[in-house]
Amino acid sequence: MAEATLVPVVGRRQAVVGGLLAFVTVTIWAIWIVGTRQAVTVHLPLGWLGMLRFGLPAIALAPFWWRLGLLPKGLDWRVLTIMVIGAGAPFLLVVATGMRFAEAGQIGVLAPGTMPLFVALLSAAVDGERFSASRLVGFALVIAALFAIGGSALWMGQGVGVLLIPFGAFLWGAYTVAYRRSGLDPLAAAGIIAAWSTILLLPLVVTENPADFFHADPLILAGQFLSQSVLSGVVALVCYGMSVRMLGSSRAAIFSALAPPLAAIIAIPVLNEVPSMLTILGVALAVAGVALGSGAISFGRRAA
Repeated sequence: MAEATLVPVVGRRQAVVGGLLAFVTVTIWAIWIVGTRQAVTVHLPLGWLGMLRFGLPAIALAPFWWRLGLLPKGLDWRVLTIMVIGAGAPFLLVVATGMRFAEAGQIGVLAPGTMPLFVALLSAAVDGERFSASRLVGFALVIAALFAIGGSALWMGQGVGVLLIPFGAFLWGAYTVAYRRSGLDPLAAAGIIAAWSTILLLPLVVTENPADFFHADPLILAGQFLSQSVLSGVVALVCYGMSVRMLGSSRAAIFSALAPPLAAIIAIPVLNEVPSMLTILGVALAVAGVALGSGAISFGRRAA
């Protein structure tokens, strides 16, 4: 069994700060869903999109990872491999390919919406984490929220490629658990993942036509730079890493259940889409599920 420190006892102040960091993360994820869906619909080359997502952050974060190197001393290479696959270039390529077969609303349900469940299962299997009754109720409310918000979206989508999206959620769940065990600083971890991802993407980049990227609408490219390089490539990864450190794997991951309702809210001014009553119900269920599943509020006895 893993060391007990991998499943920390979370104080109220720590839960609040960690929760705020997780909320910032999932807000960025909601923006990223819309941005990446836009990128694949206008056929931006995935390799060049990946360079925005990882190449520029690798340079910006070089001061934090260069001294450790690409293979930090004392870090199990298997843990590092899972981190790179789960949050790096393989994750991006899997999910972005799946986004070609699903709409943004479906993606919100199938990706961040399912990720907390994968993290909970992996945390229980790998770290021996057990869940109190209140946290189990929270997970159940999250599942109810997914059905209320997405419902048939879990089964719809054009082609079997849509299944790549929940597979990507599983990869991110594996990253969450692996990062918790790595002991790396969030900035260093983000930089190492970005550096390895840049290396992995180079063979794909050289096979793609750069004109397809640079001839895109300048506003789209500016939006992709902000969404991929700045927000997702640096801010979200660092904030998420800090929240995992403060809350533990499953508590931090449960916040991703807020991404579908956040995406629905963002869609009101951006896409002029007014959420249905089922979506509003889903928002309420997701908020309650996050409060219980993260441990911010609880009832009964805690799990040992």
